[in-house]
Amino acid sequence: MFRISLLLFALFASVVVTIAVPVPESFANSTVVSLEKRITHVGRGTWFHVGLGNCGYINKDSDPIVAIAKSRYDANGGANCNQWVEIVNTKNGRKAYGKTRDSCQSCGDSDLDMSPSLFQKLDSLSVGELTISWHFMAKGWSP
Repeated sequence: MFRISLLLFALFASVVVTIAVPVPESFANSTVVSLEKRITHVGRGTWFHVGLGNCGYINKDSDPIVAIAKSRYDANGGANCNQWVEIVNTKNGRKAYGKTRDSCQSCGDSDLDMSPSLFQKLDSLSVGELTISWHFMAKGWSP
């Protein structure tokens, strides 16, 4: 019985000491970085001729441009403008990166419309439509 009491006392004392330990100064003054949960979407990938996008930038067909669904764009007030997206053609495994610069009225929530040059990194323009998986990269990231 004495052993059990001694063990419980030691356990309780170590918990109290652990809680009372101060946070090291290097952690106390550090900046907290919030990480977004990465969600992989699966949808339809198409291409379009770019120009003045909904984000307010004039782009060229040779730029790696992505238009996200208008519903997604409106839901976050365009907060994804200039955010890079990793896109994978699910059929052949080719991967490419595009910059969000526009919205797509006819796209479903998980669909992307891409500039011709970006689409060609995944497959030929004559294919017209792909099944893709994609996710936003961390804000500030670039390839």
